[in-house]
Amino acid sequence: MILGMSAFVKVWLRERRTSPVWRTSHIIRKDHARRPESASDLGAHDLRAPWRCAMKWGYGMDTPVSERSDVLVFFGATGDLAYKQVFPALQAMVRHSHLDMPVIGVARSMWSDDQLRARARESVTAHGGLDEVAFAKLASLLRYVSVDYTDPASFTRLRQAMDGAQRPLFYLAIPPEAFTDVARHLASSGSAENARIIVEKPFGRDLASARALNATLRRYFAEENIFRIDHYLGKEAVLNLLYFRFANSFLEPMWNNNYIRSVQVTMAEAFGVEGRGAFYEEAGAIRDVIQNHLLQLVALLTMEAPGRGDLDGIRDAKAEAFKAMLPIQREDVVRGQYIGYRDEPRVAPGSTVETFAALRLFLLNQRWAGTPFLIRAGKQLPQTIVEVMVQLKRPPENVFSEGRSGRPNYLRFRVSPTVQIALGARVKAPGEAMVGSEVELLFQEQPSDEMPPYERLLNDAIHGVKTLFAREDNVEEAWRVVDPILGDVVPVLPYEQGTWGPPEANALAVEVGGWRNPMLALGDGRTILPGNPPATTQGDHW
Repeated sequence: MILGMSAFVKVWLRERRTSPVWRTSHIIRKDHARRPESASDLGAHDLRAPWRCAMKWGYGMDTPVSERSDVLVFFGATGDLAYKQVFPALQAMVRHSHLDMPVIGVARSMWSDDQLRARARESVTAHGGLDEVAFAKLASLLRYVSVDYTDPASFTRLRQAMDGAQRPLFYLAIPPEAFTDVARHLASSGSAENARIIVEKPFGRDLASARALNATLRRYFAEENIFRIDHYLGKEAVLNLLYFRFANSFLEPMWNNNYIRSVQVTMAEAFGVEGRGAFYEEAGAIRDVIQNHLLQLVALLTMEAPGRGDLDGIRDAKAEAFKAMLPIQREDVVRGQYIGYRDEPRVAPGSTVETFAALRLFLLNQRWAGTPFLIRAGKQLPQTIVEVMVQLKRPPENVFSEGRSGRPNYLRFRVSPTVQIALGARVKAPGEAMVGSEVELLFQEQPSDEMPPYERLLNDAIHGVKTLFAREDNVEEAWRVVDPILGDVVPVLPYEQGTWGPPEANALAVEVGGWRNPMLALGDGRTILPGNPPATTQGDHW
């Protein structure tokens, strides 16, 4: 049974909207009506909030002009990432008055400015829609420079095209193997002075290569000017999880191993590699999403409250969470590959790359010692969904003699495709007997005008705000955690498309009652509770 809370929420909101505290927290979390256009629009009370700069829309808008970047140069302008993410983000930034500087697209192709503008127009039309007014402004800012990443003379021409910019922002939306050449030539051409640089994941392939990459970047750029972008950290739902953790006092007493039995993090995709076979052959599920996206989620779930009010307080707290994570052992991982992967274009006939991975992670600290964190990610699974399930322990005494069947209490955080926070509990069933039934208290949010993560993160980088970017030590600690299970340390097991991975993965979760397979709502409006699917779907074992 689902208990709808809309009526309660409406009454509560009527009372709370008159409160200055509500106005502050509502803006920080999500302003459904409008986004504030400037720092002053937030009100003076918001400026006292300890990490308002990490949470509010348009933070950094009060950055001194001298500290803002004055040109955006993005490498890989003809590539897939630019087409799907960067151009739509740039149009949105123009629409919200967050971009008014020159934008120089860079790639090896011998394109003209008009070809770049045509590509940008095609991109925004296909991804989110064309805004004629905003795009006209964006087109006026766009320029194109052809650069051979190995040719120093190309970078001299790029320097000239920047027209005397004093605080450039370089965005490397290119393969990691090109980072070293580009960083070196930017420095030798004089372009790296006072510049910021954004690099895309993956940040290396293992701990050793991540350390080497970080050392290379630091050779030419100060750490304070290096922005390692993981777009997952810019998602509204991920920020919502962080906010929910520390904005609600009822969580803290129970947010530890005394009350929490296990935590499960699932990232499921109901599709395959979709033409990215060559990339996936080099990555696999562990490198692609677990080492970065999902371990970042675990860090947000397990970190202590930030002890400082500055912008790096959150990243300091996450660093301590990463340091507490123990390296994953071979017996705590199962790798899988969906049947048919080897038939994908540009995939080796005998490939042993995993398209599915399930693992068991432990932290060594007072709060989380002994609590298993079960993480899995895979392609060609039954649903496309990302969800965190926090399973609580059962009450110490069975007061009503109901036995121990049924679900224990839980908190559920859905990250995508919708944003949900839900509490699973037991209530008395109607009638004379003191017996209970299972219910889920559900708050569901479907934002209609959510800020895309690339818009948020590019805007942050322009203003030098690094809170939502991965820091060097956090990246290296995450690689330390997964380093023992990279490659073929355990065999890759086949699984049928449309299932939850190889059956062998079930063994990792036996001690906590099995995996909780997340399910989306059915078309008739009913919601499938975890562990209570209809007969036509695959269930789990509570």
